[in-house]
Amino acid sequence: MLKIGLIGCGRIATKKHTEALIQNKELFDVVAVCDIVKEKASNCAEIFEERLGKRPEVETDFRKLLKREDIDAVAIATDSGSHYEIAVEALNNGKHVLVEKPMALSTKHADEMIKLSKEKNLKLEVCFQNRFNPPIQELRKKIEGKDFGKVHYGVATIRWNRNEGYYKQASWRGTWEKDGGALMNQCTHNIDLLQWMLGGEIEEVYGVIKNFNHPYIEAEDFGGAIIKFKDGKIGMIEGTTTIYPKNLHEKLAIFGEKGTVVIGGLAVNRIEEWRFEGEEGHPFMSLPDPDTVYGSGHVPLYRDFYESIVNDRKPYISGEEGKKAVEIVLAIYKSALEGKPVKFPFEFSTYEIKGKNYEV
Repeated sequence: MLKIGLIGCGRIATKKHTEALIQNKELFDVVAVCDIVKEKASNCAEIFEERLGKRPEVETDFRKLLKREDIDAVAIATDSGSHYEIAVEALNNGKHVLVEKPMALSTKHADEMIKLSKEKNLKLEVCFQNRFNPPIQELRKKIEGKDFGKVHYGVATIRWNRNEGYYKQASWRGTWEKDGGALMNQCTHNIDLLQWMLGGEIEEVYGVIKNFNHPYIEAEDFGGAIIKFKDGKIGMIEGTTTIYPKNLHEKLAIFGEKGTVVIGGLAVNRIEEWRFEGEEGHPFMSLPDPDTVYGSGHVPLYRDFYESIVNDRKPYISGEEGKKAVEIVLAIYKSALEGKPVKFPFEFSTYEIKGKNYEV
C-alpha cells in the first residue's frame, strides 16, 4: 500500500478526495491529513475513521507533514494559489504529488513543477478527473481511431451560476493572487477536454473576459476565446458563472468531416449527439448524472496515480498535460489585458493582471 497524506480538507477534499481514497482503500494508507483550520482536518480524519476504521493523524502545518518519512505521496487540495508552493516543497521532500487543478497560476511555476518532478524522479499528476468519464473515454477512442476523419473544430461551453455566498465561503476565490475567475476555476476542466481532443500545437489564442455581475470579486465571471492550432483546427470557449438562476449545463462538442459528438450532462457525463457512418446514437446517451459537478473521476484518477508510481510509468494526466489548460486560460487573460491575440509560447501569470483594467 502507498502511504499518503492529504493536504487541504475543504470542499473538494471532503466531497471527492476522501471518497476516492476510501474507494481505493486496498491501494492507499491515509497516514495524515492537514489543514490550516484544525477543525477541517479533524472532520476529514473523522470521515476516514468512520469509513475505514482508522483515524489519520491531524496536522495544521503542511511542512511538518512533508517531513514525515512514513509518507510516500501527497494529494494537494488547497486553494489554487498555494498549489505551486506546496507541490514544490513536497517534491523537494521526495513525495510523489497529485495536485488539484489548476496546478499553478503561472506558466513559469507550472514549468518549474514539471522540471523538478523529472529531476527528482517523482510522479506529478493533475486532477483533471473528467478525462475518466465513460463518454469522454468513448470520444477519445474515436479521436485516436481517426473516425472523425479530419477534425475541424471543437466547442467548450460552461454555463454555470456562482452567487455571492459561494465567494464568501472562501476569501481566496475570485482573486488574481490565489485563484483567477470563472475560466481558471470553473471552466478549466472542459478547456482541458477541448484541447485534449483537438490536440496539436497551439499557434495563438484570442480572448475576452468580463465581470458582468460579480463586483465583489477581482477576476472575470465570463470568458470567451478562439484557439488557433498550427494544423488548422479551431477551438472555441464560452465560460461563465453568471447564468440565471442556477447552473444550466456544461457541454463539449467536437465536429469533423465524418463525425459529430456532443457530450453534456451535469459534468460532461452524458452523450447527447453521436453521429458517425453507421452509428446514430450511443448507449451512454442515457447515463444518470453524478451527485455533483465534480463527477466520479477522482476514483480512477487515484488508481492511475497509484499505478504510475508502483509501475514507474507516466501518469495519465502528467504535469505536462496538466499545464495545457492553465496555459490556455493564461493566454486568454493576457490577450484580454493586451487587446490582441497571444502567440505561443509565452509567459504570463494571474499576478500580472492584478489591479489592471482587463476590459480594454
